[in-house]
Amino acid sequence: MLPYDGMTRIRFKGCVSLRRPTSAQTPSRDVKLKELWNNRKGLVHFGVSTMNIEQARFNMIEQQIRTWDVLDQEILNLLSKVKREEFVPQTYRTLAFVDMEIPLGHNELMMQPKLEARIVQELAIKKTDKILEVGTGSGYLTALLAHQGHHVHSVDIVPEFKTQAEAKLRAHGFANASLEVGDAARGWPRHGPYDVIVLTGSTPILPEAFVHDLKPGGRLFAIVGDAPAMQAQLVTCVAEGAYNTVTLFETNIKPLVNALQPERFVF
Repeated sequence: MLPYDGMTRIRFKGCVSLRRPTSAQTPSRDVKLKELWNNRKGLVHFGVSTMNIEQARFNMIEQQIRTWDVLDQEILNLLSKVKREEFVPQTYRTLAFVDMEIPLGHNELMMQPKLEARIVQELAIKKTDKILEVGTGSGYLTALLAHQGHHVHSVDIVPEFKTQAEAKLRAHGFANASLEVGDAARGWPRHGPYDVIVLTGSTPILPEAFVHDLKPGGRLFAIVGDAPAMQAQLVTCVAEGAYNTVTLFETNIKPLVNALQPERFVF
């Protein structure tokens, strides 16, 4: 373990994992990442910029993702095929395999690698599945979903994300993903019903519109609740109008823009 300005840096071969401090004085993620970038010469000393990319990817899979209950070998193989670093903003590319969220601009963040992998595993995507992704972001999760499914309809409220992700997906040969600009935080029935729905930001309340847009046998992944304790849920349509909800784990991610809010008591 190596201390880094209030963070604990754990070095593996070709990979650096960062753990956030628990103090109330914790700096914001953006500030900390800027510090990491400004000190990248120091990171080179620990093997980040000069690392073997494939070794670093292997370490990410084995040391971060497999240990987070992602054990499906097909999903682990998928993470080797779809190159995560090519979807990370160039400024932060040396952090592509680090166990933390990465800024995308517009006050949005790319998920941790282990969360992206866990989502794909839990959804058990089939080659016949029509998928709705709410929040395109970097386009990396879009690529994973497109690789596994028949077609992905991905919607983002930020036009720049749509443009950038579209170019990356096209460059990597993904022809089965259609990207749109729009506000889908409370539903997107335009191409429904769907076999799979993924919300890439949290929502304090899960809108019923998403549940009703599932086909029988369809699955919905959503992170529901308020910070600091949110629940990752898998909702399955077991029959017409009948649904089963399983809580998978607790986590904490940024909410979707315009996410449905509960009525709050005001003093």
